[in-house]
Amino acid sequence: MEEIYAKFVSQKISKTRWRPVPPGSLQTAETFATGSWDNEVPALAGWENYVSLWSIGDFGNLDSDGGFEGDHQLLCDIKHHGDVMDLQERIVAASSTGCVTIFLHHPNNQTLSVGQQWARAHCHSGPGSPSCNGAPCTGVVCSNPEIVTVGEDGRINLFRADHKEAVRTIENADSSTLHAVTFLRTPEILTVNSIGQLKIWDFRQQGNEPSQILSLTGDRAPLHCVDRHPNQQHVVATGGQDGMLSIWDVRQGTMPVSLLKAHEAEMWEVHFHPSNPDHLFTCSEDGSLWHWDASTDVPEKSSLFHQGGRSSTFLSHSISNQANNVHQSIISSWLSTDPAKDRIEITSLLPSRTLSVNRGNLLILDKLTEPFELS
Repeated sequence: MEEIYAKFVSQKISKTRWRPVPPGSLQTAETFATGSWDNEVPALAGWENYVSLWSIGDFGNLDSDGGFEGDHQLLCDIKHHGDVMDLQERIVAASSTGCVTIFLHHPNNQTLSVGQQWARAHCHSGPGSPSCNGAPCTGVVCSNPEIVTVGEDGRINLFRADHKEAVRTIENADSSTLHAVTFLRTPEILTVNSIGQLKIWDFRQQGNEPSQILSLTGDRAPLHCVDRHPNQQHVVATGGQDGMLSIWDVRQGTMPVSLLKAHEAEMWEVHFHPSNPDHLFTCSEDGSLWHWDASTDVPEKSSLFHQGGRSSTFLSHSISNQANNVHQSIISSWLSTDPAKDRIEITSLLPSRTLSVNRGNLLILDKLTEPFELS
């Protein structure tokens, strides 16, 4: 495993996102943004959060062993009102106040500024109402120039970076809290909520109802995170309050294809590797950061990762015969794995488990997700 570099930044980091490199580039990402939360400043008798832009080491120069030289360098930062609940492309920040902000990076003088802001993107009553109280914006996803947000108010907003008002709002899209959102395809999004449901929404449809609802069975633990397979868009991974990893095939059925026993506490992030999607990464409140390897090119895999007296195993699998119907080469390894014969290799990426690995630390440590695009 690559060496881990740590830096004390005097802030509680809630989210990080990497700056992308040009398509086809052999360079690694060197710049990332962070958002903070719950940062109390005694001198101000209050809280002061920031969105910050960082560079790794000596701007990406490698040492003789191929590692980064130097330390994390703060390039610039800007104050952010409320906790940063999510952070996405073009440095779009979601706030606990219900505000959504696009920050612009000015590399000439290394500063950040507010490019666009929707102050009441999420609130607990109708927009414009005198009694409108801000509701936390819990998730944001970007597909230039579209920006989609979800929140505790159960609302879904579709924004465009060059529009001052929402292009479309689905009021009361969900009666429970929406925790995360991602694009399935350009006109379709996926949301997960606090009652264990995965919903698909199609912005081409005029109604305010989801086009498809998939759901966990049993206790329906809240789902906290969602990611789509980068090449096979029907394959979706979610993680929730019970620490379970769920794999879904949205083309068929209404339940997960696989449930995998994973972390001992809430799973905060799940991400497919953007170029090697047989590899998946998860992090948890229990302080663990895991690398899941479901690739089929390993002749014999070792048994499932076992640490601290507990193992990760398949709990259910409903489509083990799918390979008989579809050519193996076009089936995702996450759907074709037979738990009776195959194994998923799981590697712990952290040497210790003392503090929660929240939504920010997962991305700082190992560049595990697609980064943001700086304007």
